[in-house]
Amino acid sequence: MNLAELLSEIEALPDELAFAELNKALAANIVPPPGEEAPAAALALRLGVPELALYWAQLAGEQGAALAAAAALRLGQLETASAFIDSLPDNARRAVLHARAGMLGGQWDTAQAEAARDQARREGDAPALIAAVTLLGELQLLMSDKAKPYAALRTLAEGLKVAELTHQAADAHLLAVLSYAQQRAGSASKAQRTAVKALERSLPRSPARVWALLVLNRKAEAEAQRLAGQLAAGWFAAFGRE
Repeated sequence: MNLAELLSEIEALPDELAFAELNKALAANIVPPPGEEAPAAALALRLGVPELALYWAQLAGEQGAALAAAAALRLGQLETASAFIDSLPDNARRAVLHARAGMLGGQWDTAQAEAARDQARREGDAPALIAAVTLLGELQLLMSDKAKPYAALRTLAEGLKVAELTHQAADAHLLAVLSYAQQRAGSASKAQRTAVKALERSLPRSPARVWALLVLNRKAEAEAQRLAGQLAAGWFAAFGRE
C-alpha cells in the first residue's frame, strides 16, 4: 500500500496496521502528495506518531504550523514548538499551546493557563477552553497544597459543562486528568469509573491514554504507550505528586 492509498483508507485500517504503515513512512522519509501535507500530519498526530506529524506539518508551511507545534510539544521539543507557536495568530489556541510549552518547560505557575482559559472564554472557542482547563487542572494538581485537588476539580468541571453545552462527549484528556483529581480527593471508585471512560474514549499513544492507564494503576501499559507515542515525560508531571 502506498502513502496515497494509506491516507485515503486509514480509517478502515486496524490501529496496529495503520501505526506500522506510518512508521514505515517515517523510516522511508516518504512525502505526502502536494497539498496533502497538513491532513497527513493531522492523521499522523492522531495516530500517535508525532515525529512523522512534525515532519509532514513542516512541509505544509503556514498551514501546518499549529500541527507542527502540537507534534513538537508531544515530543518535548520545546524550542521547535515555540518557534511554530510564535508564528500563529494571537488567539486562544495559540495561548493554550504557549501555556502547555511553559508547563513542559517547568513553568508550573498557573498564570499562562488562566490567561488562555480567559481568552478562550472571550472568544467562545470551546475546544481551546477545554484544552485550557485541562492544562490548568494539571497545574493545580502539581501544587503541593492539599486543597489543590479540589481547585482542580472545580476547574475541570468547567470543561465538562462546555462539552454538555456544545452537545459533545467529554474530552478524553480532560476526563483522564479529572479521574486523577478525583483519586487525589479520596473518591477512589468515582476515579476508577472516570478513568475507564477516559480510556475508552482516548486514542492509542495519546496523553489521555497514558493518563487513564496511570490512574488505573496499569503502569507498565502506560509506559509502553508513552514510549510508543514518543511522549515527553513532562506531560505526566502531575501524576504521583501528593
